[in-house]
This record gives sequence, structure tokens and C-alpha cells, in this order.
Amino acid sequence: MDLILEGIRQAFFLITTLDPEVLGITLLSLKISGTATLISLFIGVSTGTVVALTRFPGRRLLVSLINTGMGLPPVVVGLFVTIFLWRNGPLGFLEILYTPTAIIVAQTIIATPIVTGISLAAMQQLPHNLRLQILALGANRIQMIWILIREARLPLLAAVMAGFGGVISEVGASIMVGGNIKGYSRVLTTATVMESSRGNFDIAIALSVILLLLAYIINLILTQIQQRERPR
Repeated sequence: MDLILEGIRQAFFLITTLDPEVLGITLLSLKISGTATLISLFIGVSTGTVVALTRFPGRRLLVSLINTGMGLPPVVVGLFVTIFLWRNGPLGFLEILYTPTAIIVAQTIIATPIVTGISLAAMQQLPHNLRLQILALGANRIQMIWILIREARLPLLAAVMAGFGGVISEVGASIMVGGNIKGYSRVLTTATVMESSRGNFDIAIALSVILLLLAYIINLILTQIQQRERPR
């Protein structure tokens, strides 16, 4: 219990003193996970909307794959991204392995199925007659899709929260493709693992508290937006 209290005290000390290393790690974590979430949001909402509004052979199989991808193990993603980005891999010429960019790639792959699955479910829950009413009012297909997305904005915000939560707390893929390099590709989760392995549990707990606070603040902001948009 004393160790936990010391970790919490250390966390607030690092935050209030704006420790340069911890601040850099925190900002990098936010930048990487935020970028991955934005990319996955663009891909996921687009894909989920298309799949929800169209009928084609193999659609059920694709939906099953999307739902399976929502539980994709991060370490598996890290393994395959590492293989593809390895020096002799298909994308080795990019030379981005063990960089923040590689972590963004891995986290985007992790978050995209989550956002896609929730977006697909959100669009499917909209009344089918709503599409016909929108088209009957003279809207073209692009305008109809935009209106449907606006109607499903509340669960889509939940998709953003789920996607961000899935990547900000991810550790396996980040270590494998980022290398946990100090001052370059070290994020809060990988730094926590490293400090734990060294036996520095007070610092590890402090980093964990900072990670929880960061995730809470981001989700609090998104929740406020979501609840403000909730129909009365």
C-alpha cells in the first residue's frame, strides 16, 4: 500500500514540476495515439458507412471479419507490422521501423476495426425509411450519407472514445515496432513496462497514474461533447 501511495505522490510531483522527460513521453503518447485515432476515424467511419448502406455478395463475411478485428491482439499486429517494415520486408525501403511513425501505423491498424465495427452498428440502427425520406426531399447520395452520419453522431463519438482508449493503453505493438527508444519512440505504456522490469515500481505507478489521467481527460472532453449533443 505504501508503494502505491508513493507512486501516486511521485506522479503528482512529476506533473506539477513538469518533468521534461515525462512531459515529452506524455506529449508523444498523445500525438501518436491521437494521430492513429484520427486516421482510423476517417477509414473506419467511411468503411462502416459503406458496408452498412450497401448490399453485396460476401457482406456477412466482411461484417464478421470486422467484428473479429475489434478484438485483434495488439501483439499480433506488432509482429506483422514489424515483419513488413523489417529491412528485408516488403515495406523495408520506407525505413520507419523503430520510429513513432511505425507506432502510428500499428495503432491505426488496431483502432480501425474498432471504429469500423461501432460505425457499422450505428449506421445499421438508423431507420431504413430515413434514407428514403432524405432522398425524397431531393438530396443526392453524398448529401444523404452526410445527413445519416450526423444522425448517428452520438454512437460515432463512442467509436472515437473506444478507438482512442484501445490505442493509448496499448503496449505490445508499441514496443515491437517502436523499440522504446528514450527521447524518440518511448511512450507512457512502454516506459511503464520498462520501469517495472527494472524494479522501479514507484516510477511505474507514477507513469500509470499519468496515463490514466490523460485517458480520463480526453474521454471526459469527448463525453461532454457527446452528452451535449444528446437529444432532449
